[in-house]
Amino acid sequence: MRTMLKMGWLALLLAVGCAGRQDLETPDYEAVYDLPLEEMWPSVREYFTEARLPYREDRGSLVLETDWKQEFGGSKIAGYWHRYMVIGKRETPTKSKLWVIRITKTVNKTLSQPGREVDWGVSRKLGETPYGILSPEDDEDRLSFPVGENAFYVDSGQGTRDLTMEWRVFRGIMPKLAKKQPASAEQQVAKATPAFTECGQSILGLKKQAKAGGVVLLGELHGTQEVPRFIAQSVCQLVTSGMPVTVGLELPVENEERITTFLQSPGGDVDWLKLMEAPFWRSPYPDGRGSEAVANMLEQLRQLRAQGLDVAVFVYDHPKLSGQKREDALTQTVLAQVKAAPQRFHLVVSGNIHSRTAKGLPWDKQYRPMGYLLKDQLKDVTALDMAYDSGTAWICAANTQSSKLDCGVKEAKGKDNGDRFFMHAWASANPDGYHGVFYVGHVTASEPAILKGLGNPDAPPAPESTSGL
Repeated sequence: MRTMLKMGWLALLLAVGCAGRQDLETPDYEAVYDLPLEEMWPSVREYFTEARLPYREDRGSLVLETDWKQEFGGSKIAGYWHRYMVIGKRETPTKSKLWVIRITKTVNKTLSQPGREVDWGVSRKLGETPYGILSPEDDEDRLSFPVGENAFYVDSGQGTRDLTMEWRVFRGIMPKLAKKQPASAEQQVAKATPAFTECGQSILGLKKQAKAGGVVLLGELHGTQEVPRFIAQSVCQLVTSGMPVTVGLELPVENEERITTFLQSPGGDVDWLKLMEAPFWRSPYPDGRGSEAVANMLEQLRQLRAQGLDVAVFVYDHPKLSGQKREDALTQTVLAQVKAAPQRFHLVVSGNIHSRTAKGLPWDKQYRPMGYLLKDQLKDVTALDMAYDSGTAWICAANTQSSKLDCGVKEAKGKDNGDRFFMHAWASANPDGYHGVFYVGHVTASEPAILKGLGNPDAPPAPESTSGL
């Protein structure tokens, strides 16, 4: 039995590499332990203790349940929590397995029930205002009216079986189960297990799109809670698997040093205040890029870096330019970053006109978006359009009566494709130059960060007199 266990463990090491990493290639079958359940279970307890996941145990039935833990543990402004129910099962008298049920809760209705209709996108129109080109998400016809302050929906939660966590536990405790055998070089390497990092439910399809040296462009709807969370989860799941990731954000280039300084800081009150001194957080037309969710995402990326994980961030917007000149400048900034670090995976987020890889717009057939220009100069560029379930977003839309931009919480109409984040690529690009979609579920508006005490997570809300921004 012990010899078989040792041989199985060595084969697993050769197949998946270092056991301490969160492997993206999660098998679609169960992990089976070549030991009786009672012999395997003490190592399960030890795993969750070392991962700093406190638990309660029903010793009579070999079931344990962890305490609630914030996603990106320690984040002051995270809105999502997870706990695990771990159930030991006897496969045969000499074999066993674990079921891990992830239970998730949040303060909003992002966690909707699985949808009945599969529809990859939403209908969109394009428009132009005296203030420049607006992304399709700003179209007044589709997003027509404010819906007031964000509403919080209590007890929004769900439980799903988590194969990724099951395999993570399996890879984590196998060295313990084989410990009585003489330690091989491979087993010694496996002992160097990094700290447990909660990265949220695995994003379906992410592993197919993330490649060293590749560039994925995400065309987003600004002003939601879900897109920044999707980005943070994607980065977390990639860097804990050993892939270095650089995130490109459509924020003004003059803030590069300020954001880099924050990401390298301890994240204290002074660090937050220095970050929030940047003028873009106080734009007279806050379009969602300076939202509380974006501030939260920067905090989550900072925490990953603080754990020694390989995360980098750059900003690339040139807001003083417009039209084709702006697209050219965006392209050059992104291109310089990619060429400077060709071994990294680059995840670049923008409004969904910039990320198109097809030439032309309805009002300008010669228009060349950033995605089109990048595709012409880089070998591996994939553009994904945002798909989402209906909800709300903080949006700046044209007000036809005043000829000004009206910024606030507005309805966002999409299609329900279930409760899991995912990426999906089509067989070929669509007419807009998108190669597929990334799906974020039900969307919820995220207000400007400065309405939350200058972005300081522990500060009280700002006075109502500031809410007219």
